[in-house]
Amino acid sequence: MKSIITAIVLLFFCTNTFSQTDSSIKINGKMKLNAGIVTNKLAETKTFYTTVLGFGVTFENEFYLLMHTPSKSAEISFLVPNHPSQQPLFQKPFTGQGVYITIEVDDVDKLYTEIKAKGIKIKIDIRNEAWGDRHFAIQDPNGVGIDIVKYSQP
Repeated sequence: MKSIITAIVLLFFCTNTFSQTDSSIKINGKMKLNAGIVTNKLAETKTFYTTVLGFGVTFENEFYLLMHTPSKSAEISFLVPNHPSQQPLFQKPFTGQGVYITIEVDDVDKLYTEIKAKGIKIKIDIRNEAWGDRHFAIQDPNGVGIDIVKYSQP
């Protein structure tokens, strides 16, 4: 009788253990995101991000530009199209539509005033949203929409 109960408990344990599948991937350690845009406009892009948004240059060469936010908490990269060092997946140029980035700031009104004073075209004027965000939008030389936002509760 004892062995039957042990077998049932063991069978129950094994069934529960192996029937609970988790298809998500488990990453141990750090994961960092760096979005990239394939573009011929490396010089214009560098000027825009450094002068308008205060980004710094992490690394650059003749075909690649890696930039970081002023706090160095995030990066974005730009790559020349059709470069022979790159695989076909990374060779086609961005067409200027369908991509946006969001930059969260502490003082969206101050940045709005500063960017407007630089003569940068504002694509979406500063506004409050029903869900609590206060934001405005500009566009980089590649056509990437940049939503600059101060998150808050509604």
